Amino acid sequence: MFKKHKKLIKDTQAIDLTTVNEPNSIIAEQFKTIRTNIVFSASDIKTLMVTSSLTGEGKSTIVANLAVEFANNNKNVLLIDADMRRPTVHKTFGINNIEGLSTLLTKQRIGINSCILKSKIERLNILPSGPIPPNPAELLSSKDMVEIIRNARKVFDVVLLDCPPILPVTDARILAPLVDGTILVVRRGGISKKIVRESKSVLEQVRANLLGAVLNGFYNKETVGYYGETYGSYSTK
Repeated sequence: MFKKHKKLIKDTQAIDLTTVNEPNSIIAEQFKTIRTNIVFSASDIKTLMVTSSLTGEGKSTIVANLAVEFANNNKNVLLIDADMRRPTVHKTFGINNIEGLSTLLTKQRIGINSCILKSKIERLNILPSGPIPPNPAELLSSKDMVEIIRNARKVFDVVLLDCPPILPVTDARILAPLVDGTILVVRRGGISKKIVRESKSVLEQVRANLLGAVLNGFYNKETVGYYGETYGSYSTK
């Protein structure tokens, strides 16, 4: 069993699933728009990772709600919590985190199906992070991670990965070349344009297929809430 790493797991909380709790809200409609834009950006996108420049920008909120929207659109979805430093997916969907990605990568369990759990949402399956490992970057760079993604895309229509921020740690840089597309979440007013450009540059260096960005935390006086801006804000196309 792994030892707990307090610095890595503190302050993680369940994400508000607006797409479940308020399915007819303006915010939920924005997630539908994001989902639609992903589908139309490239029809062959099956594996998709969501990251941000730094912590606290809402990437886990975006990816969890996107997973719900894809499932609601009759897609067989797998949501992988690849943030083995500060995992939130198990808390958001109310499932256990006894086993998961880390146990697969350390060969404590064999076969991806042994750790996949069904959520309460039809067609939405979860691969939680598993116990916090001492070496997440090393595990993610292994051949086993390549095999997990390869096997997942054979079974599921859409595979979404919740990844750590791109700048503080290397995890997302390792995963970006393994998936079909990457989304960068940017919190409005939270970081500078310089930081966003740096993140984009890093993703380009690792040959990520950057589909675009989601602007999070945009406040509108007429309709209180935040919006996911449509794709293309930081498109590489």
